Amino acid sequence: MLVEATDDHFAALIAGAAPLGLQVPDGGVEAVEVLQMLQGLAQSVRQEISPASWLIVADGEIVGLCSITKAFPTPGTVEIGYGLAQTRRGRGHAAAAVAELLDWARSEKRVAAVVADTAVDNLPSQRVLERNGFIRVGGRIDAEDGPLICWRREVA
Repeated sequence: MLVEATDDHFAALIAGAAPLGLQVPDGGVEAVEVLQMLQGLAQSVRQEISPASWLIVADGEIVGLCSITKAFPTPGTVEIGYGLAQTRRGRGHAAAAVAELLDWARSEKRVAAVVADTAVDNLPSQRVLERNGFIRVGGRIDAEDGPLICWRREVA
């Protein structure tokens, strides 16, 4: 289940606490530096579209985060990213979260397509997108992440 992530939720996670009476896995959801980056990204994206970020919740526990990483890099398109706590991977949470995010995108009149990038060696993330009907549309080299596969899913 996706729950809109607010600045207060990010602040709690950064402080090592769980918002909304939920639990977090041992070791937390993500490193503090990543949570801070995602909070700033959400604040920026919210200026163009909201919600911008979601908590991925399963059985009363925050198992990961899902975000719009770029709002309208091309007209009608949003770019997404997602991540799970290390100990909660391989359980279908990411695929379910992306499916729910696609449902949201279908209801957002300004969104016609959702795009994402995966590292060429990140097979689990590639499977998440394939299971949700994304198709490979190319590749690119990122200065930080190296070779990436570009994915797209029409929603309109």
